[in-house]
Amino acid sequence: MMENRDMIPEPALRRLPWYLSYVTLLHERGVEYVSSTQISRELKVDASQIAKDLSFLDIKGKTRIGYEVPLLEHKLEEFLGFRREHRAVIVGAGSLGGALMQDSGLTRYGLDIVAGFDVDPALVGTTKHGLPVFHVDELAERCHKLHAGIGILAVPVEHAQEVADSLIAAGVRAIWNFTPYRICAPEGVVISNTSIYAHLAVMYNRMGQTSD
Repeated sequence: MMENRDMIPEPALRRLPWYLSYVTLLHERGVEYVSSTQISRELKVDASQIAKDLSFLDIKGKTRIGYEVPLLEHKLEEFLGFRREHRAVIVGAGSLGGALMQDSGLTRYGLDIVAGFDVDPALVGTTKHGLPVFHVDELAERCHKLHAGIGILAVPVEHAQEVADSLIAAGVRAIWNFTPYRICAPEGVVISNTSIYAHLAVMYNRMGQTSD
């Protein structure tokens, strides 16, 4: 299974959560089977592409019936890592970081944020949404004690690389980067960029094109 996960193209990996979201809705509605054609019609993704993407899960649909919904949901969650606990710390416990700390829905997808870090005296030593906030100087010590393998970066852009370096030195294996800065990291450290500003730029640009 790990070999398949390593081989799956990133575009396919990005589509799998779409399928999971839809299949979860079907499961909640009591639907027993779904075909790639039905998923295609709902999500506007080619049915042959869906079948190809789902082939990485080592699951086969039944002729003229499709995929068993509960099993497909389980396989997608398992393949995507949503059924395992991934402990994380967040650096930058301000507005964006605080919102992520409050988002209990992330635990449904396996992300367990266990602490926040900041330099603001008004935040350090407090709890935010039930989570302790430590000073960034304690990153190495706390990450080790908390067994945190993921660092979430929600700091001002001018501190992004410095804090990323500190997280890497603290032993995290992956960084979820919410800053617009392009983080440099050694081989073996996974960087996932989710720049709100980049998405805004794309949205504004497309809006301008459609209004011409």
